[in-house]
Amino acid sequence: MLKTLKKSLFVALFLASGFAHAELPRDYKVVLLTENFPPFNMAVDDKNFARGDSIDGISADIVREMFKRAGIDYTLTLRFPWDRVYKMTLDTPNVGLFSTTFNEERKPLFKWVGPLAKTSRVLLAAPDSQIKVSSLQDAAQYRIGAYKNAAVSLYLAGQGVTTYDSLRDQENAKKLMRGQIDLWATTDPVGRYLAKQEDVTGLQTVLHFNESELFLALNRNTPDEVVQRLQTALEQMRAEGVLDDIQRNYM
Repeated sequence: MLKTLKKSLFVALFLASGFAHAELPRDYKVVLLTENFPPFNMAVDDKNFARGDSIDGISADIVREMFKRAGIDYTLTLRFPWDRVYKMTLDTPNVGLFSTTFNEERKPLFKWVGPLAKTSRVLLAAPDSQIKVSSLQDAAQYRIGAYKNAAVSLYLAGQGVTTYDSLRDQENAKKLMRGQIDLWATTDPVGRYLAKQEDVTGLQTVLHFNESELFLALNRNTPDEVVQRLQTALEQMRAEGVLDDIQRNYM
C-alpha cells in the first residue's frame, strides 16, 4: 500500500512539475491543421473544409483537451489535400498537423507530441467466421477484400497477396456479411468505425500486421516550451484514462 502511495505521489509531482513552465508571448497561438481521416479527425458534414467545432474525431478531441490543459491557444482547420497541409506545416512556424504517422524518415522534419493513438493493419472476418490464419501467406488462400489503391492493398500486392478491391472501403463490411469475401484487409480502428456506419458490428480480427503510431507534428521552429507542455498534458490524460474514454465514444 505504501509503495503504491509513493508511486502515485511521484507521478503527481512529475505531472505538476511539467506545468511549472515559462511564459509564452501573450498572443502566442498554434495554427492546427488536419484532414478527413475518420475516426481520428473529420469534418462533421463530411466535406473537405471545416473549422473549429465543425471538426470532430478521436484525435481532434484529444488535441483540444491537450491544448486546454497546457494553457496554449490555437486555431483548428480541416483542409484538403493532405500534401498541402503537410507542406504548410513543414514551412510555417507555429503550425501543427495531426493525425500524422511517426516514422524514422519524418522524425527530423518536425517536433513531435504523442502518440495520440495507434493504428494497425488487420484482416477482419465476419462474426461467425471460423477462419484462423497465422500469416499473410496463410491468408492468401482466401478472398481478401481491400480498398482500391489504399496503403493496405498496395502493401498486400507487394507481398504477392491478391485482393478484391472496392472503390469505398466500407463496401467491404457488407461484402463480408454477404459472403462475397472471406477477409477484409483494412486499418484498425478505421475499418471498425466504417463498418459501424454500415450497421455492421462484431467483426473478428484474425491477423494484425504493421502497427503505426499517430502524432501531432509541429513545425521545427515551434518553441520547446510548447512541445513540453503539450506532451506533459497528454501523459496526464493518458494516466487518467481520458484517451481510452475518448476512443470508446467513437467506437
